[in-house]
Amino acid sequence: MSSGGGSVASLWTEVNRCGQNGDFTRALKAVNKILHEVKEDVTALHCKIVCLVQNCSFKEALNVMNTYSKVLGRYLYRMERYDECKAVYTDLIRNSQDEYEEERKTNLSAVVAAMSTWEKASPDDLGLSETTYELSYNAACTLIGRGQLTEALNKLQEAEELCRVFFSEDSDITEEDVESELAVIHSQMAYIMQLQGRTEEALQLYNQVIKLKPSDVGLLAVTANNIITINKDQNVFDSKKKVKLTNADGVEYKLAKKQLQAIEFNKALLAMYTNQADQCRKLTSGLQSQNPGHPRPVLIQVAQLCREKQHSKAIELLQRFSDQHPDSASGIKLTMAQLYLTQACDILRSIEDFKHKQGMISALVSMYSHEEDIDSAIDVFSQAIQYYQSEQPGSSVHLALVREAADFKLKYGRKKEAISDLEQLWKQNTNDIHTLAQLISAYSLVDQDKAKSLSKHLPSPESMSFNVDVDELENSHGANYVRKKAAKVTGENPPKEQGQGDVKKKKKKKKKGKLPKNYDPTANPDPERWLPMRERTYYRGRKKGKKKEQVGKGTQGATSGAASDLDASKTASSPPTSPRPGSAQASASTSAPAASNVVPPRQQKPATAGPGARKKAPQKKKKGSKSGW
Repeated sequence: MSSGGGSVASLWTEVNRCGQNGDFTRALKAVNKILHEVKEDVTALHCKIVCLVQNCSFKEALNVMNTYSKVLGRYLYRMERYDECKAVYTDLIRNSQDEYEEERKTNLSAVVAAMSTWEKASPDDLGLSETTYELSYNAACTLIGRGQLTEALNKLQEAEELCRVFFSEDSDITEEDVESELAVIHSQMAYIMQLQGRTEEALQLYNQVIKLKPSDVGLLAVTANNIITINKDQNVFDSKKKVKLTNADGVEYKLAKKQLQAIEFNKALLAMYTNQADQCRKLTSGLQSQNPGHPRPVLIQVAQLCREKQHSKAIELLQRFSDQHPDSASGIKLTMAQLYLTQACDILRSIEDFKHKQGMISALVSMYSHEEDIDSAIDVFSQAIQYYQSEQPGSSVHLALVREAADFKLKYGRKKEAISDLEQLWKQNTNDIHTLAQLISAYSLVDQDKAKSLSKHLPSPESMSFNVDVDELENSHGANYVRKKAAKVTGENPPKEQGQGDVKKKKKKKKKGKLPKNYDPTANPDPERWLPMRERTYYRGRKKGKKKEQVGKGTQGATSGAASDLDASKTASSPPTSPRPGSAQASASTSAPAASNVVPPRQQKPATAGPGARKKAPQKKKKGSKSGW
């Protein structure tokens, strides 16, 4: 047999030589010639896929795997057939002895971690010694899948230490290179912190990974996704920036199906939070067609319908899904019950004879508050107040409703909305100091000049002085300090010994309070001394040029505390997704059949995040493998 490039044997020699030199483009050309002569040659197909992966042609590699899936029984990790993949690696380790032993063990540990993470399986302990940081990392992923978060975090710290020790032996490796290699470990640490509820620490670590700008698009996508899950419906601008990082080319080839699914769910939720109703419906429809039995796409659609006040359509959608998928109906029916409660509120509000009764208003406000629908509760108050304003203006019922509406709005932080109610109450009774104080407090956030103007109506300190019994006040239940009284001794006093006289207790002298050095007893005290300086009539503001930031002072590298306030990602959907378990990457050389015939799972790096700009220096390679996952 011959082809334009010579015999098949000479072509294999070319493949071997190019593989050893790292010239995978030329090796791929030689492999294609071999496959032209010997179709479905398993070894040639393996080499072709390795060459495509090394050239980052992931889509073409997957096409080859799918086309020859019956012939290629070993590309099981990427196809998420973990049980079969585990059996293959176990057999390889038992029956192979060469320089790729460590890579095979690393790949096997990645398979075990994937089984624990994605399938919630608990495979038997294979006795893999954690002598490298890759093995420690994969052991941590296995512990995460089992819910042992504290142990997993400790294991990741061990992996970090092993990684630093490994790279410290090479003087050509910079600290930046080490941090880039540690990015996946740090992202996994942040994921554990997020699961533990330590969101601020998790955000800080996630953003450190983002700043490194890792080249691994999978790691970048997962880290960005997890930041979005922390933001939820807050900090939407930051989330919209982060969601772009999940759309990088090649992400679909680097992540597991459940990771991609979680990212798509969060995209739909973000569209809902940003009021992109059409985009939300489009994404959820696609998710539902891809995952017909999964309840989450339906729940997102229902949430969007509820935001549009289409409760009847939402209930119909839930009922239809419940009938089609009874196994997933439990959570769906609970959601239906909640929507029926909301629908009950709509029915109650439609009863004209009772809609403005105090009992009905109280019931509706309580129900809406329970559902956290504060806007609807305020709307109930508004309609009732308008009704009594036209029918019974100034009546006790009218004013009571205004008072309740104002208190309700203040309770939920709606001070701006409470202003009109408070002004109406105060005009009805200008002697109501309590209402005036609430009004001033509300105006202080909206119009400080108006707040100062209203504060003139407050009574002076002199007029507010009362005859107060200090002793009685101190002994009252609300006092912070209560004067102790001597306890009465019941029964007879014990007899005194001869020669023992009454011992008088020494009275503690009361210390006089310290007065300021410039205190003048003849002068009247400042009547505004209890007000903050900025609210006093004689306050003229700070002089320009004073108390500027002290640039250059403090420890070297210190920055202003205000810088952290400008970080939009530090403010706190569906659950976050874990970076993927990693595995070693075998050499493409055909000189080691056991390694070259298997595409290791290590080709997929776990997800980190980072939109960085620095170029990464080439990382140190161990014999027969890369240092990444």
